[in-house]
Amino acid sequence: MKLSVIIVNYNVKFFLEQALLSVKKAIQNISAEIIVVDNKSIDGSVEMLQQKFPEVILIANEKNTGFSVANNQGIRIAKGEYILLLNPDTLVEEDTFEKCIEYMDAHEKAGAMGVKMIDGNGNFLPESKRGLPTPSTAFFKMIGLSSLFPKSKLFGRYHLGFLDENEIHTVDVLAGAFMLLRRKALDIAGLLDEDFFMYGEDIDLSYRIQKAGFDNIYFPKTRIIHYKGESTKKSSVNYVFVFYNAMIIFARKHFKHQHANTFSILIKIAIWFRALLSLIKRFADTYLLPILDIGILLSGMYLLTGYWEHKVKELNYPQEFYSIVIPIYVLIWITTIYWSGGFDKPIKPYKVIRGIAWGTIFILVVYALLPETMRFSRALILLGSVWASVLTLSLRYFLSLLFPKLVSFDRNMQKRTIIVGEKDVNRILDILHQSGQEFQYIGFFTPTIQDKIPYDHNYLGSMDRLADVAEIYHPNEIIFSAKDVSAQSIMDYMSLLRNSGIEIKIAPPESLYIIGSNDINSQGDIYLINMNSLFSKANRRNKRIFDFISSGLLLLSAPISIWMMNNKSGFIKNIFFVMSGSFTWIGYNNNQKVKLNKKYVLFPYDGIILNEAIDANTRQRINFLYTRNYNISNDLKLLYRNFRKLGRKAEN
Repeated sequence: MKLSVIIVNYNVKFFLEQALLSVKKAIQNISAEIIVVDNKSIDGSVEMLQQKFPEVILIANEKNTGFSVANNQGIRIAKGEYILLLNPDTLVEEDTFEKCIEYMDAHEKAGAMGVKMIDGNGNFLPESKRGLPTPSTAFFKMIGLSSLFPKSKLFGRYHLGFLDENEIHTVDVLAGAFMLLRRKALDIAGLLDEDFFMYGEDIDLSYRIQKAGFDNIYFPKTRIIHYKGESTKKSSVNYVFVFYNAMIIFARKHFKHQHANTFSILIKIAIWFRALLSLIKRFADTYLLPILDIGILLSGMYLLTGYWEHKVKELNYPQEFYSIVIPIYVLIWITTIYWSGGFDKPIKPYKVIRGIAWGTIFILVVYALLPETMRFSRALILLGSVWASVLTLSLRYFLSLLFPKLVSFDRNMQKRTIIVGEKDVNRILDILHQSGQEFQYIGFFTPTIQDKIPYDHNYLGSMDRLADVAEIYHPNEIIFSAKDVSAQSIMDYMSLLRNSGIEIKIAPPESLYIIGSNDINSQGDIYLINMNSLFSKANRRNKRIFDFISSGLLLLSAPISIWMMNNKSGFIKNIFFVMSGSFTWIGYNNNQKVKLNKKYVLFPYDGIILNEAIDANTRQRINFLYTRNYNISNDLKLLYRNFRKLGRKAEN
């Protein structure tokens, strides 16, 4: 056997499917096998593999063993002369493997090979070729000199920016996202070091291959797309610790004791510095806007009240109005802005206004129920709501000018979409319609000139005119059909359009999703057929609001409702745990694989007659429908239908 392709997967089912479809095309003329090692994914990856790719050799681990251990599992059973370590969030060209193997066959000293990698928008990924992370190289990277002077032979050694990205080079380090290994070189150098859980193992293996007398080749004559960041959120504190600790392991293993100690000290300083920056960024992303809103709303209301009190009405409000009532008004507005999605990124002004309107209505309703002595001014509430709208939107506007990466407005509420395909265009349109995505369909291009195509006013021409026509129609999204367009052509146009600001997405054949990545570190955009609704930020928030309010009402009614419960003590316990956010009333369970990361009391299939007899497939289907069509009314019905079970022990 010529080639064994090994893919380690962890919770990236949709990317994995796309990667496998491209790999199957690329091995058509090669004697090859595909091995997937799944590290206890909870997103249905194993089920997808069993249903759609029965020919793939699957190793389903019972725990997340890490990247090195999982790859070694695949290597030990691999039969190929060459072994390819491939990330699941990649897409290869149809002739990638043939070109790589042809070069390796002709150059026996080549022990490992990496290729040119581009991100989901066609931008070159500099980690395609790297230098050895010596103390000086790592230091220049940590302090930012490598980014400031990427082409410098002194400062730019980490990513070897001084080497032409379009020429073949012998380099020190290859990326684990695509590492083609000669079996002979691997036998001498040894398997991946399992001390590395994730990150650093590719540096270590690259270095050992060199020490074994082989070369690491950067081969840009073929490309892959790498949706970098899909498996790990690189802004997380955990990523900082794991990545830099991997560097420490490498230094202690390969550098002299003195150099290793120096390197470790530098790395530890970098860890704490980067971790601090990560915490600050996370805090700013989550809490900065609400804190600033509270500040400007409080100060604005105090100024407005003072003006209203002394200049307009000549009143004298009690001190309690300033110290208690105004802060309560502000707290209500902040809460309803949050419930409305006014703090979601990117900013949608209507959600901010809607939240303030909800808060104002709530305040006015409560105001009307208060005794006369506690009604200070209805007009001031209304003026305050207008003032709050002006202040909050103005704040977001100025922050978007000063810190566009932190705060930005959603200026493209509706996508202007072009599709590139032929036979698959209608299917892609169906996915877009059924996903709930707002878009304006401009038209479609075909891969080649089609003189015989039936008249269709949406037909824009052949794909060779795509770049020119894009300037005329100004789309902000182009979707390529992987069924009709080759991966090579897709990558050509991605590179051509990479500076246009147009989002590039790919629709794999016979799948219910469209996949892409707008940013090098983003999680990407996945359009599903109404399948992502429960896990959207808005519905997560709605579910939390439902849990909190329903728990409050159940607590108020507890003196009566507790007598209806099968488990009375469990009922009270569940109320408080749901209110705190540790539990949720209704959870999504897929063959005992938890999706909501919290305990749950009820299942979507609870209350169905004889639900104990429902087989696993039916339960999974009910869970799927609950997730796809989530709305609060369904939770309310399930809560009512299973009222006596609310004291049941929550499950993981």
